[in-house]
Amino acid sequence: MDCNHVLPETGKSIAERFKIDSKIRPTIFISGTISEPKQLAAKNLKTGNMLVKLLRGKLEVRAAKIETTQDLRTKCLDKDMCGLLLKGAKKAPGYLKDAMNKLLVEFPAVSFASMDASVLYAKNLEEYLPELQDDQPRFVVFQKMSGSLESSGARLITSIAAMPTNGVSYGSMSNLVAGVVSGTQTMTKLSSLPVIKTRSKKLEQEELAKRDRKQDRQRRKDGGQTADSTPPGAFSDNDGSKEGRRAERDRRRSEHREAHNVREKTPEEIAEIERQRRIRMEEEAKKWNMAPDDAPDEGGPVMEDDYGDISDDESETIVVEVDSEDDGEDVMDLD
Repeated sequence: MDCNHVLPETGKSIAERFKIDSKIRPTIFISGTISEPKQLAAKNLKTGNMLVKLLRGKLEVRAAKIETTQDLRTKCLDKDMCGLLLKGAKKAPGYLKDAMNKLLVEFPAVSFASMDASVLYAKNLEEYLPELQDDQPRFVVFQKMSGSLESSGARLITSIAAMPTNGVSYGSMSNLVAGVVSGTQTMTKLSSLPVIKTRSKKLEQEELAKRDRKQDRQRRKDGGQTADSTPPGAFSDNDGSKEGRRAERDRRRSEHREAHNVREKTPEEIAEIERQRRIRMEEEAKKWNMAPDDAPDEGGPVMEDDYGDISDDESETIVVEVDSEDDGEDVMDLD
């Protein structure tokens, strides 16, 4: 190509229009998969292997590698559709690489990415997927509903469709992606965007707890109300309200009784417990209160032994009457 050719629309040469430095020899630029032609730097032209490696990375369609939360959001979640492969081991088997390469060709409008789930953990996503077992890979498709990652725009909201079982194949992944593209696949809205963290026992325990709560809600929904479940019209989950807190207490009380084999007390047993409590209260009261037989006779003097020492706070003021002829003398304060 003659890079010095002048374009009639702009009056600039091709090199000036696309900012190509003709002094770099050989002068190589790529186009097609990027917005504008981009020139290769001189450091990538030292050997043929370096050039081939760079061209493959720029021109070949491949799945993005996810290692951080930012990678997941920019390379996958912010796309209209994205298929994420969660590998069960660091190195993917050959059949899995071939399947991803076929998907890249079959669905050019869909972005694809992969992450090592044996080391990384996708919080807010794992509970929607099959549990990681025996290094089996898992696959999920994201479809953006609204928003974007731009600070000036609305919050990014996305939905997912996951394969229900561990282990994947080209056929199963292709059917799932095709269902999302055609709109026939049921999608689940994510309340929070996934966050990439290092896999740990604590995160796995939190995931199991979420799975148990989800299965419990599904059982109540499928099987209807049971004898120990919340009555119709009442709150089944603790939403912060008075009714919700009461339902949460009732649920925990039922779980405690079932776990520790606690038997419900009969009305007779409750009445006996109350009677014994009143007896103990009367016995304690006798230790602190004066019995009627110990009280002094009406109008009689109260001796010190009857009440013990009187504290300063309980002392009474003694008033002494003085004759007028003694007004000039000092009066002792007997308080």
